[in-house]
Amino acid sequence: MAVKVLVVDDSSFFRRRVSEIINQDPALTVIDTARDGQEAVDKAIALRPDVITMDIEMPVLDGISAVREIMAKNPTPILMFSSLTHEGAKATLDALDAGALDFLPKKFEDIARDKEEAVNLLQQRVKAIARKRFMLSAFRTRSAGEPSPVLNKREPPVERPVARPSVPSVFKRSGKTYQLVAIGTSTGGPVALQNILTQLPADFPHPILLIQHMPSTFTAAFAARLNGLCKIGVKEAADGDVLRQGQAYLAPGGKQMLVEGRGSHARLRIIDGNDKVNYKPCVDITFASVAKSFGDKVLAIVLTGMGADGRDGARLLKEQGATIWAQDEASCVVYGMPQAVAKAGLSSESLPLDRIAQCMLVELGRQ
Repeated sequence: MAVKVLVVDDSSFFRRRVSEIINQDPALTVIDTARDGQEAVDKAIALRPDVITMDIEMPVLDGISAVREIMAKNPTPILMFSSLTHEGAKATLDALDAGALDFLPKKFEDIARDKEEAVNLLQQRVKAIARKRFMLSAFRTRSAGEPSPVLNKREPPVERPVARPSVPSVFKRSGKTYQLVAIGTSTGGPVALQNILTQLPADFPHPILLIQHMPSTFTAAFAARLNGLCKIGVKEAADGDVLRQGQAYLAPGGKQMLVEGRGSHARLRIIDGNDKVNYKPCVDITFASVAKSFGDKVLAIVLTGMGADGRDGARLLKEQGATIWAQDEASCVVYGMPQAVAKAGLSSESLPLDRIAQCMLVELGRQ
């Protein structure tokens, strides 16, 4: 049965364009469109689509408020369309915090080299998040009347239910010693990273490298948001940054993040990188660099995301004796990157999202 999609946008041209792209895939079908947020809420309840594509700026009811109401009344996987501006980044992060699962830039030329690639990407994203409708069945967000989270405001993240597979109730640490934590992720990553990082104490003993597939205009806003929510420090990585304990460094969008030196002398290099590489930033590239600088003193974690970025870098880390963990399938928005690592036999643990921070603290001797 085809995935049923509701397309929401105040532009009739964009509604038609998105509908045409989605309907090109026989596995997808647009069942209706809506021109504002309130109409989207009403049709989400009446039609019960499998996926909703949602604009942010709309009349009557904006996209963020619409996401919040839909998640309260009829939880549905939602893909946001966003402008690639600083304000667009903040609004998109608010939408993700309200319950949206993923986002794409409204200008398709910003995410693809040609029309065919853009069409395939949109279709893949819709199908990917459609598989996670069951994750949202018990989702409850803030009341519709509450304001959207404010950038840098210290407040707990929205709770998202995750299926809990059978795992040992007590995590046993390996006894290894570490100097660095590196985390790679893509689709679903912003919420996953917020979930993990907000649980870490201010005296976290090591630097943390974050590699999130994200546009260049988004990473500064995302780092600022995390910095305001977390006890540890979070910043967008800059060339020459010295790695400090209790500090997380988010790879800038459109760049590659490398490590030079070892231990207390380790610094970050931020470079343009090879245009032939699909991802900027790329988890494989950062992981490979970390393997050279820190060897077996690394805890590397691969979280939710499409594709297999991180697998080759994890293999290099594993060869050096580093520890690799993967997020489990049940708690991923898209079980692509963690699955690639797990299937290659590289990960020693497959953990639900809500246990990763606790297990990190145990593994690092903090609990």
